[in-house]
Amino acid sequence: MQAIPAMLDKSEKMNKKIIWTISGSDCSGGAGIAADIKTAHGLGLEICSLITANTVQNSKQVLAVNPTEVAILQQQVDCLITDKPPSCIKIGLLVNVEQISWLCQVLAELKNDLPELKVIYDPVGQASVGGSLSTLTTNDLSELLPLIDVITPNLMEAQQLSQSKSNHSAQLAKSILALGVGAVIVKGGHGANHTTQCIDYCLTRENNQHYQLASNRINTNASHGGGCSFATALTCFLARGYLLRDAFTFSKAFINQGLNYSANKLEQESGYSAFEQLGVPTQAINFPKVASSLNFQPIQAFKTLGLLRGQDKKLGLYPVVDSIEWLKRLLPLGLEIIQLRVKNRTDEQLALIIQQAVALSQHYKTRLFINDYWQLAIEHGAYGVHIGQEDLVDTDINAINEAGLRLGISTHGCYEFLLAQQLKPSYLAIGAIFPTKTKDMTGQIQGIDNLSQILSLATDIPVVAIGGINLARAASVWQTGVDSIAVVTAITEAQQPEQAVEDFQCLITDDKQI
Repeated sequence: MQAIPAMLDKSEKMNKKIIWTISGSDCSGGAGIAADIKTAHGLGLEICSLITANTVQNSKQVLAVNPTEVAILQQQVDCLITDKPPSCIKIGLLVNVEQISWLCQVLAELKNDLPELKVIYDPVGQASVGGSLSTLTTNDLSELLPLIDVITPNLMEAQQLSQSKSNHSAQLAKSILALGVGAVIVKGGHGANHTTQCIDYCLTRENNQHYQLASNRINTNASHGGGCSFATALTCFLARGYLLRDAFTFSKAFINQGLNYSANKLEQESGYSAFEQLGVPTQAINFPKVASSLNFQPIQAFKTLGLLRGQDKKLGLYPVVDSIEWLKRLLPLGLEIIQLRVKNRTDEQLALIIQQAVALSQHYKTRLFINDYWQLAIEHGAYGVHIGQEDLVDTDINAINEAGLRLGISTHGCYEFLLAQQLKPSYLAIGAIFPTKTKDMTGQIQGIDNLSQILSLATDIPVVAIGGINLARAASVWQTGVDSIAVVTAITEAQQPEQAVEDFQCLITDDKQI
């Protein structure tokens, strides 16, 4: 295979957001390469296609599968790599062991030249209309699977790969993960509860993380190519820089969006027809419910802040400070909300600081939130407590609710936002919007576009944007429609902190500045 030319910078090429699809051609137009191209174009990416086989099929049956010679596929790789190297590769139909052997060599070389390259494999075995497209076994795939970052089988394909008859996605995913792949997503359209719900399960090798998404089953005949479209959508969102959990969530919503579109058509298709590939999903109705290991079913929603999302009055500026001294300086400035985030103190020091902070806040109308230390916040009667997403599992959220405290929860992307929103907190924080000095948020920088996407899923719970927001960036963040802007160093490192607070408040309240 030819190397990427030296005159073309790799990072520059990766920023072009090109994906490759290596899969079969469905002459009926619903699945395979056709579905991949429509999906990528709908999501705004450029896509290059390498056809592994020409199939002969229609909406009722598969008559033939005609493999492409690996020599032709290699010529295509050599030609494309010179000016269209991929950010991600989606693999679909593979017909024989010759193609697998060839692909293993190609992927090994590509991953050596493109260290950030991700490979997604949708193991096509049976056609949805019936008939076998491939007879490859798990043993045949043994050399390929360690080169795969994410594999996306449906239940039947997962059973074949794991050589198990289990109907439990978690068990199947664990067995497939042992074959060497980086992550497994078992699609739930053929699951045991498929008549009422579709539950998709994701298991990753990194820290053995798992994610689970559930949606009500959508009744429509227009689902041909849905599996291909899911894997390609996942490839597109990963190419755009989404974390796997968020790419997983958006891909599930992408499928729901297409199925809902077909189900809501006034004239239903009478026969089996192609899945509808639309754009990036934005409507909350299309997004799944996050099924979490958090054992929490609130008796009622947490107390509100007295301000709901969508109202004219908003929370505005939300300073986050680390000492009583800062509270003394900022509380008299008429803020709606403030947070005390104290680190590296003994238990005795923490108890004293939080007691003093709560007592001090009683003289002002500003809502004081204590970061992390929920037991002390309850003990000393704080207005509210803020919990990081990573700390939710070890937090007794019921105790916070029963004590009458308000709750704020940090989120980093769509998956965590949906999960936290289901807990009905008093507010939700999204970050980091920009790189920040206070915490390493590598891989979780949201940016303005992602922030806007997530806000389209919000309910009446106020949303706070946080992370790297200074005065110069604040206007663009505020224009997204957030209810509050949280800042740390933009105030604590300012030469005149009180003036910095006034500048932020003027920007937020002056429509001419917005």
